[in-house]
Amino acid sequence: MQAVFDGHNDVLLRLWQHARGGADPVAEFSEGTDKGHIDAARAKAGGLAGGLCAIYVPSGDLVLKTPDENGHYATPMAAPLDHLPSLATAMELADIAFKLDRAGAWRLCRSVEEIRAAMADEVFAAVLHMEGCEAIGPDLAALETFHAAGLRSLGPVWSRHNVFGHGVPFAYPMSPDTGPGLTEAGFELVRACNRLGILIDLAHITEKGFWDVAKTTDQPLVASHSNVHALTPVARNLTDRQLDAIRESRGLVGLNYATTMLRPDGQENAATPLSDMVRHVDYLVERMGIDCVALGSDFDGATIPEEIADAAGNQKLVAALEDAGYGDAELAKICRENWLRVLGQAWHEPA
Repeated sequence: MQAVFDGHNDVLLRLWQHARGGADPVAEFSEGTDKGHIDAARAKAGGLAGGLCAIYVPSGDLVLKTPDENGHYATPMAAPLDHLPSLATAMELADIAFKLDRAGAWRLCRSVEEIRAAMADEVFAAVLHMEGCEAIGPDLAALETFHAAGLRSLGPVWSRHNVFGHGVPFAYPMSPDTGPGLTEAGFELVRACNRLGILIDLAHITEKGFWDVAKTTDQPLVASHSNVHALTPVARNLTDRQLDAIRESRGLVGLNYATTMLRPDGQENAATPLSDMVRHVDYLVERMGIDCVALGSDFDGATIPEEIADAAGNQKLVAALEDAGYGDAELAKICRENWLRVLGQAWHEPA
């Protein structure tokens, strides 16, 4: 079994939503559930040894647009969120992460050494990520505090606009070049992340924002859960030119399991074959090289192929890649080593 360090999941959001209804988030994760995609038992069964766990403040007004007769859709952008309510929600999500850590249900990790140690101890290695930075605020006053608490990765925007930049809509077919890039506050955020050692994630940002980060950051370029626009032309996927820039920076792309980002028709349909996932991996490897390809499942945040179903089925993708000709050393890079290399570099750790 290949141990997997995954570039993106929304398990904290699911636990937070259920906790608001009275559930115990620690018990739900540690004792198991039939809800969602990830808990401790299913993660262990599927070799999911850890990953970037998102603090994401949901948009209550977002309703995915139904495809028209041609299969096309363009969901209107979610409205911007206010800072203080977003900060309050982010703190509640972070509190669940700390409770899981204190209970021993998972281990919050702040270095590659800590990730490897947790994986060796067979404890889920969780790294705090922030998806959309409405909770930070334009003065960046909260950034140092979140970093001290363990935040080691962030995406300046989700698929909505904020004071830092502009996100891409959920739309098919559509280019990622959908609007402006970073604001002045966004450039300051990138520079602050470079100084602190916080990974910058480009998964939801416009193409202009991508290039704004590329010309400002000193880190490898990373899109934690994105796929190939040439194969599935949704706005969230990456153009060949973006892939080339990621390769040149020795960054990575984490394969997103969301069916809308895998299928040629861009549809939300769980009856999506694993061959679509392999097709995207093959393209990424051919375009960027084996050192720049990883996994970014979007577990608990998207409809994924029914053959995988949840974290327990993760090794089915590994087996499909093995059947496609990837050897153990290549699979180790895709499953975890590429992520650990890039994280160590972004976190200013010695090579």
